[in-house]
Amino acid sequence: MKKIMTILIVLLTVSITSCKEAATDGPIKMVTTDEMQQLLELEDIQLVDVRTPEEYTGGHIANSQNIDYNSPTFDSEIEKLDKSKPVIIYCKSGGRSAKCAKKLEDAGFVKIYDLNGGISEWKHKELAIEI
Repeated sequence: MKKIMTILIVLLTVSITSCKEAATDGPIKMVTTDEMQQLLELEDIQLVDVRTPEEYTGGHIANSQNIDYNSPTFDSEIEKLDKSKPVIIYCKSGGRSAKCAKKLEDAGFVKIYDLNGGISEWKHKELAIEI
C-alpha cells in the first residue's frame, strides 16, 4: 500500500508540473508594471487598452489605443493590429484583458503581454496616466 501511495504522489507531482510548464509556453505572458515599462522601452510594441471609451478618456497609459472589449466591433478592430508584433493589453484590473488575450491567441498573435492588475495596479504604483 505504501508503494502505491508513493507512486500516486510521484505521478500527481509530475502531472501538475508538466501542466504548469505547458501553460507558460504559450504566447500569453502576464507582466508586472516594471516589466511592462521595460518592454515599452525596448520593443516595438502595440499597446491596447480594452476598457470602454469612457474609461479610456478618464485616464490611460501613454501611447495606448482604445479597443473596447465589449464593443460589437472588437473582433474586427483587433484584426487591424499586426499579428507579428508584440501586443500589451490592459483593462481596469485584469478580467477583460485576460479574455482579450485568449481571443488574440486564437486569432494568431505571436506575443501577447497582459498587464497584471491592469491600470489599477499602474495607478497604484503612481505611474504616469494621460487624460
